[in-house]
Amino acid sequence: MKILVINCGSSSLKYQLFDMDKEHVLAKGLVERIGIDGSRIKHTKTGMDAITTETPIPDHKAGIKLVIDSLLDKSHGVLASLDELSAVGHRVVHAGEKFATSVKLDDKVMAALKDCIPLAPLHNPANIMGIDAVIDVLPRIPQVGVFDTAFHQTMPKVAFTYAIPYGYYEKYGVRRYGFHGTSHYYVSRRVADMLGSPIEKLKIITCHLGNGSSITAVDGGRSVDTSMGFTPLAGVTMGTRCGDIDPALVPFISKTENLSIGEVDSLLNKKSGLLGISGVSSDMRDIEEAAGRGDERSRLALQVLVYGIKKYIGAYAAAMGGLDAVAFTAGVGENSATVRSMACEGLEFLGMELDGEKNKVRSEEAVISTDSSKVKILVVPTNEELVIARDTKRLLD
Repeated sequence: MKILVINCGSSSLKYQLFDMDKEHVLAKGLVERIGIDGSRIKHTKTGMDAITTETPIPDHKAGIKLVIDSLLDKSHGVLASLDELSAVGHRVVHAGEKFATSVKLDDKVMAALKDCIPLAPLHNPANIMGIDAVIDVLPRIPQVGVFDTAFHQTMPKVAFTYAIPYGYYEKYGVRRYGFHGTSHYYVSRRVADMLGSPIEKLKIITCHLGNGSSITAVDGGRSVDTSMGFTPLAGVTMGTRCGDIDPALVPFISKTENLSIGEVDSLLNKKSGLLGISGVSSDMRDIEEAAGRGDERSRLALQVLVYGIKKYIGAYAAAMGGLDAVAFTAGVGENSATVRSMACEGLEFLGMELDGEKNKVRSEEAVISTDSSKVKILVVPTNEELVIARDTKRLLD
């Protein structure tokens, strides 16, 4: 069974084609600058060098056609015909409270996703455009939606309810939703596999640290709390997002700087976080390099991030009434030994003991705690695309 996984943004789309018999990636690629000058597709057949083709791509439908053409190409393609393609799985950011699991896409589901646009105005329209484009190009191929928010639908009300007038939840669905669900789901289950323990018996904290970051408490395989909220702006400090702040800062900045609410929203999402504190970059590699040269604001940005990670680990250990494992994943979590070391420092009272030598690892699965550590610390590269492919296969089966 061959399944195509697609992750659509407003001007880009990423794709991977899986052979699910062996869960092997046959090809992957990126279509970028859709509807913008300089549009191109970068396609890689597994085992071959990437091929980049610059060509006008006016819309997502044209982008999907390019993807299909690349997969069918005689020299760098991997499909003899579209008859080999069993289904397409889509990453969809927000499903609100409508879906707690992945679903086959039909008219009713699409209507529900459109209803969720106000909850994710930057993400859901792009996801929907990608789905519509695939339906246009591949009308007879089954489509499946896999939702970032679905894994967190097991959170109890006490964890997702905001202390504002309850009517806003009833009328508009204002609550904590959480994101990166497919990543937290995958990583928590890999932790259980690596430790050789049933996930039903484990209390795990998964730290998805990248340009966007979130931390999740996974108790017995279920998400019981997560750091992102109604939007992906809440939680720990991120590349350009502020994370947790006093909400009264919004009207204060709006008034003192004479900015509209929309301009303040843009400032908090695109000009804050590591970039806002350091003034150097939103990229952790640049932050670490500048901090190493003695740049005080970069050092502060790094410290603010790891301080926030520590607080969430401590809070979630308390919320779950115990802790068995902490896992680091995503671009920063998988690659920055510095962030992992600083985040674990001082948490020995929880039973966490990091092994400095084992921590010298990048982008590969590893247990990086000492042999005597009561709480295991792990690095687990995430694989959201594989989760989407597996869920798509499951629904087809």
